[in-house]
Amino acid sequence: MKTKTIIDFIEMKKNNEKISVITCYDYSFARIVEKSSVDMILVGDSAGMVFAGYDSTIPVSMEEMIYHTKSVRRGTSKFIVADMPFMSYQTSDRDGLINAGRLLKEGGANAVKIEGGFSTAPLIRKITDASIPVMGHIGLQPQSVNMTGGYKVQGKNPKDAQRIIEEAKILEQAGVYSIVVELVVEDVARKVSESVSVPVIGIGAGRFTDGQVLVINDMLGADSSYQRKYLKKYADMESLVLGALNEYSSDVKDEKFPSEENSFI
Repeated sequence: MKTKTIIDFIEMKKNNEKISVITCYDYSFARIVEKSSVDMILVGDSAGMVFAGYDSTIPVSMEEMIYHTKSVRRGTSKFIVADMPFMSYQTSDRDGLINAGRLLKEGGANAVKIEGGFSTAPLIRKITDASIPVMGHIGLQPQSVNMTGGYKVQGKNPKDAQRIIEEAKILEQAGVYSIVVELVVEDVARKVSESVSVPVIGIGAGRFTDGQVLVINDMLGADSSYQRKYLKKYADMESLVLGALNEYSSDVKDEKFPSEENSFI
């Protein structure tokens, strides 16, 4: 399957063709995604929570993001966008530009994702001027949870809703090729999508965005305790893996494994 480009994604929006995005962090899953019809892969800084067990995305480093991005790139030829982790771009525009370049040069990403609206637009313009595609991220911004008081639905009041819409317009002017809208009231996300010409990818943002993104571990049901209103689980991986592990353990204890066919005679 031909690797899609930012031009393809913009055309998909024009043609009302929905865009499927999956968040993936490793080679093994990337190999499977490669065989699928999914359009784009996001290597999210949520890797810190899913893979490292952090309680937020705040501790994730550039080195960790480069590691995960390289791992995914080895498994796929699909378009990859990689998250800019906390404090990789807030310190200065120079740091942001250098670190965005590292995710492409060292990680193999095709684009980077940056959280923020009004405050990050000037930096995004500089990064896109350097020929690095940028995906914006508004609504809930996980790197800012210490300022916003947690993971809360955004856009519930008119002032907040208007701010989100204006941020999307500012990001489009800054040159983003797409925008993630996270945990936003459905009608506000719809208005965001109608307000800009670039694709709007929703997570917890309802039915009317130009595409959707979910974390592969979440949608496969890797953690039965993780339940969110916006999440649809397409499999029960935890039960499947747990069953396989217990069967393996029993086979070892009962001396059923390895059998003769698993042995070198």
